[in-house]
Amino acid sequence: MKYTIVVLVENKPGVLNRVASLFRRRAFNIDSLTVGRTEVPDVSRMTIVVDSDELNIERLTAYLYKLVNVIQVNNLTTTPSVNRDLALIKVQASDENRAHVMQIVDVFRARIVDVTNNSLIVEITGDEEKIEGFIEVLRPWGIIEMVRTGIVSMARGGSSLLVESFPVSNFSRVAV
Repeated sequence: MKYTIVVLVENKPGVLNRVASLFRRRAFNIDSLTVGRTEVPDVSRMTIVVDSDELNIERLTAYLYKLVNVIQVNNLTTTPSVNRDLALIKVQASDENRAHVMQIVDVFRARIVDVTNNSLIVEITGDEEKIEGFIEVLRPWGIIEMVRTGIVSMARGGSSLLVESFPVSNFSRVAV
């Protein structure tokens, strides 16, 4: 089963390397890893998707808390949440097929972000299934290049994962 783990960490050099090394040492395969800043300047948020079982995820959570720069670990797998992925796809678009490709883009609610004489770059945001479906429909037209961001996930509702709003040194390590 795929698990979505959100890890709040101190925004310091080397933290990503320590987290990735933990996964490597424990033989976890990361399906998706996204890292970005949060609303708190000293805190970054890692969204990690791992294919594993519940026991290994509990162990992984414990291992993550042993890392010095980890503030909080949250398993959002069963929590109602919004999950999104972003893809940029460069597709062949000659004069003959440009209109067809543009119709496909409209159907999937994607948007064209760059146009040249022989290609289009399309941006699409959504869940993994939507993006995979879009890729499969574009494939016959000729995908030249593609890049994806990985999953970002946020729990629904009015509360934040950051339980306190003061400096990082004051955060308590609490699993939610």
